[in-house]
Amino acid sequence: QVQLVESGGGLVQPGGSLRLSCAASVSIFSFYVMDWYRQAPGKQRELVATITSAGSENYADSVKGRFTISRDNARKTVYLQMNSLKAEDTAVYFCHARRVVGERYDYWGQGTQVTVSS
Repeated sequence: QVQLVESGGGLVQPGGSLRLSCAASVSIFSFYVMDWYRQAPGKQRELVATITSAGSENYADSVKGRFTISRDNARKTVYLQMNSLKAEDTAVYFCHARRVVGERYDYWGQGTQVTVSS
């Protein structure tokens, strides 16, 4: 059973920083593209950032220049460094794993709350 376990959420003031982590219990981490999504109250879940096994990154326009996604294939962990946080970044952040080699599977983490407020 594959598990994605997120950590690092919390309450931060506007302009502050947080680093989210997601540890994946998959057998071959490099088979997976990793994403971070977020869902604010009353809104649809949206894609925030993506990273391939080779390290290619993509970001939503709303977070470009402020957020950085990275991964440690040896630790089977993906990170989201969030800087210059704004109130509108408040949401539950979800880790998502998409297998792109062989059979296609995808998995979701349980989510971690990020609240940006003074």
